Amino acid sequence: MSFADFKVLTFDIVGTCIDFEKGILDGFRAAGGAMAAKLAEDEIFTAYLAAREQFPGPASAVMRDVYLTAARALGLSADDAAGDRFFRLFFTAPAFPDSAEALKRLRRKFRLVAMTNYDRVAYTNCANKLGLPFHDSVTLDEVGFAKPDPRFFFYNLGRQSAHGFKQEEILHVAQSQYHDIGVARELGYKVCWIERRKGLKGFGGTPVPKAVTKPDFHFATLGELADAVERG
Repeated sequence: MSFADFKVLTFDIVGTCIDFEKGILDGFRAAGGAMAAKLAEDEIFTAYLAAREQFPGPASAVMRDVYLTAARALGLSADDAAGDRFFRLFFTAPAFPDSAEALKRLRRKFRLVAMTNYDRVAYTNCANKLGLPFHDSVTLDEVGFAKPDPRFFFYNLGRQSAHGFKQEEILHVAQSQYHDIGVARELGYKVCWIERRKGLKGFGGTPVPKAVTKPDFHFATLGELADAVERG
């Protein structure tokens, strides 16, 4: 299999291009008061994921409630001001250092399409951080279903088909085994796993998948993917 087989790269954004785990940790430690500094990363991620499961809606609508629920469970500051502070910090999570330059390089060879569980407003914030590299984008509010729901992928395939692209010409690039890699493989896509937590234990701020899917391509960063594409 060669990268020359593909014309379109579809990307998960949050976790693959944007360092949302830093947004979670910075937000909890800034909003949670003195106790937050004493918590291990895994303690924060565990509480965050449990709260996120209770509030599965669009991040821009539920992230205050996610924080407040997790903060109460952890014994952290949980007033309205803390919720507002976390919300602001979560959405200022930075791009990974390699993301913007790698996407710029990949754009020279492929049509780039964002596929994100963020809504249009939150996605636009991310796209600006990344240098506006995408030719097209599909967001949660347009689809009505969040990944890993297969209907998200069906929606995007129809959209790209309207531009003349076939499924076999699409490579899906993502960090999340839970939201992206497993379901994309089940639907017949070739997949590239960007293992942002390579060398670290667990799945951090991402839900644990039922199984770890073996990808067609596997890199630790988008920069490594761009290097591999340029080598041919």
